[in-house]
Amino acid sequence: MFTGIIETLGKVQKIEKQQENITYFVQSAISPELKIDQSISHNGVCLTVTAVEDDTHCITAIYETLQKTNLRDWQVGTLVNLERCMPANGRFDGHFVQGHVDQTGICTALADEQGSWRFTFSYDASTENLTVEKGSITVNGVSLTVVDAQIGKFSVAIIPYTYAHTNFQQLQVGSVVNLEFDIIGKYLKTYMKFYR
Repeated sequence: MFTGIIETLGKVQKIEKQQENITYFVQSAISPELKIDQSISHNGVCLTVTAVEDDTHCITAIYETLQKTNLRDWQVGTLVNLERCMPANGRFDGHFVQGHVDQTGICTALADEQGSWRFTFSYDASTENLTVEKGSITVNGVSLTVVDAQIGKFSVAIIPYTYAHTNFQQLQVGSVVNLEFDIIGKYLKTYMKFYR
């Protein structure tokens, strides 16, 4: 379980392909503290640490993960949002984030609002995922509040701190992001599908 509060940024240092899997070597400030088998959120994707050496850790993405997330677009130098699992005695500052990406979205607009930024994202609405105004959404692992919600489209406001400390600083129109929709909405969607 995660909260969507990003601890630090990692940088992809090396990429190795093994059949349909890809192993990423990620350098970060928290890498020396990680342990093998630990679950870490990488751009909102819960992945298992497979090796740690100095300030770099390794994670492997299987074919299904690569098809459903933006990990397939990572290159050497890509900045990655990192968050360790929430400790049992931790403070819950974001919202319930599972680290299970529902689908990807595309940045369709970016506006400088004189002290903050508004990012607009579109996604395939045929999945029936939804957002609500003032509800929660996870974008690349970042817990955010929806400003404007439409079918297949939503926007979020990014404050300077979030912009500087996450990979929102690298996003531009056309960027592909990982989306995890609010778990309450997903349960409601499933309930309505089977019990209406």
